[in-house]
Amino acid sequence: MAVSITLIVAIISLHLFAFVFAIGAERRRSQAKVVPDEYDDRSFCVYTTDASTVYGLAACSLLLLSQAILYAVTRCLCCGKGLVSGCSTTCAVFFFVLSWLGFLGAEACLLAGSARNAYHTKYQGYFTKHDLSCATLRKGVFAAGAALTLFSMFTSILYYWAHCKADTGFWEKHQNEGIGLATHNHGPESDKP
Repeated sequence: MAVSITLIVAIISLHLFAFVFAIGAERRRSQAKVVPDEYDDRSFCVYTTDASTVYGLAACSLLLLSQAILYAVTRCLCCGKGLVSGCSTTCAVFFFVLSWLGFLGAEACLLAGSARNAYHTKYQGYFTKHDLSCATLRKGVFAAGAALTLFSMFTSILYYWAHCKADTGFWEKHQNEGIGLATHNHGPESDKP
């Protein structure tokens, strides 16, 4: 199989869009503050926008789409025809594993960050109790998802390149084949009168 520039551009663009959404989610995380109720002596949590939840889920979806396209084309390394043995196949398997690890790590960070960011503390507390805490997402969860998205992009491209090289062998598997035009000695039959 030859390397498809269209597929590489699609994988890179989907990963980069996912990266941008993950960075946007990190920058737009929900912030909370404790606000006193104006009618009684209770307080409650007020949260800012939930945009980072949507951004995180968009990044997660784009990353999933990119991986689905890549593994549909390469048939997930296990369902397609056999690969030429050698260094290219070893590299393909190595980058296949790294690509999956990066993908699963990025998906975990983006999904967990989106779920945690969407969670808002609903209870109220009294002013005399100073232990009211508003649950918010820790800084860096979406950033870790963004970094793993870039890692997944690089390993996915390297996996695709190694898979294509192992699949075609860069024409090495057909190197000494051809039409035999040389004369053949047929042994004892050629000595007969």
